Amino acid sequence: MAREVTNEKKGDRIDYGIILSVMLLALFGMAAIYMAVTADASGSPMRAMIMQLVWYVVGGAGIIFVMQFDAEQLWRVAPLLYGLGIFLLIAVLFLYDKQTAIDTGARSWFKFKSITFQPSEVMKPAYILMLARVVTNHNVTYKHSWGNDWRLIGSMLLCTVPVLILMILQKDFGTSLVFAAIFAGVVLVSGITWRIILPIGLATGAIATGTILLVIEDWGRAILKRVGFQNYQFKRIDAWLDPSSSTSGSSYQLWQSMKAIGSGMMSGRGFNNLKVTVPVRESDMAFSAIGEAFGFIGCAALILLYFLLIYQMIRVCFDTKNEFYAYIATGVIMMILFHVFENIGMNIGLLPLTGIPLPFVSQGGSFLLANMLSVGMVLSMRYHHQSYMFSREGEGFE
Repeated sequence: MAREVTNEKKGDRIDYGIILSVMLLALFGMAAIYMAVTADASGSPMRAMIMQLVWYVVGGAGIIFVMQFDAEQLWRVAPLLYGLGIFLLIAVLFLYDKQTAIDTGARSWFKFKSITFQPSEVMKPAYILMLARVVTNHNVTYKHSWGNDWRLIGSMLLCTVPVLILMILQKDFGTSLVFAAIFAGVVLVSGITWRIILPIGLATGAIATGTILLVIEDWGRAILKRVGFQNYQFKRIDAWLDPSSSTSGSSYQLWQSMKAIGSGMMSGRGFNNLKVTVPVRESDMAFSAIGEAFGFIGCAALILLYFLLIYQMIRVCFDTKNEFYAYIATGVIMMILFHVFENIGMNIGLLPLTGIPLPFVSQGGSFLLANMLSVGMVLSMRYHHQSYMFSREGEGFE
């Protein structure tokens, strides 16, 4: 295995811009959680903040740990982590917490006394690693052609379909969309010809549009029920299409979120001065707390921080010039982008409610840990700053 020798000091190889962006997002998150629990929840806001801070510390330790892995080591552990993730996703189907399943409708959480853990969250970085390995291994083994591109799609589906099936069995539609977004992002940069990508994209858009049209009609809903759609999913789409139709029922959460964000106007009501009640505001609807407290200015600042974080990740990817790292970074970026777009979209009524939280801001230990570990993988790119030559034989390194 050949490596470039670098004279940079270890401190110079740490991307402090990414770390600063995450820390500023953490401040937004701590403020949002404190305000949300104070206004809308029955628990102690200080306890909620301390628990989130503990998870930040654990996540920070996770970042330091992941940064010690170079490209070769990440390459080698990818199948092991993926296999462990699949095992946990299967185990949670039998050992899920029943009360949490009743509250959320999804069989996705382990519970250890007062701590809940969602294995699908830690599966995300493992899946990103495995997908990056699959694509890199294919691209150094085969030249791009019509047949080989379909072979690559098939290989990617082999490690994606089991995850999606397990998500469906857990009744966690929102998280399955995240894995689909990661898959789509890596496909776009994998070198697959647009003659394949464009028809698949158009077909996917047509299916999504057709599904929405079927929801509108009673006979269409009967068809969708036969393929596994649940009543709560219909209610979420109804609330999205017409938020004012049931402001005290299925549309209540969305309507209250829109009201809270609108009431913040330009500069907001001020810290810890929330007047509008929004269910689950500390988690899925944290953006509504920021909108009401800090107004359009606060929301714009938050979105700008996400833009800076993603920009810095892209910059690191171009600086390191490593194919395997490039696919890892793409997966991480798509994961964060989708979470941000979907969460903010559902808070303002642009997209249906899916229960997808806001990265580094929403309350949730396993979700925060997954994001921190993913950031750690990107930081390891700058930290090691070494180019690995992939071969067409063996394990992909020479």
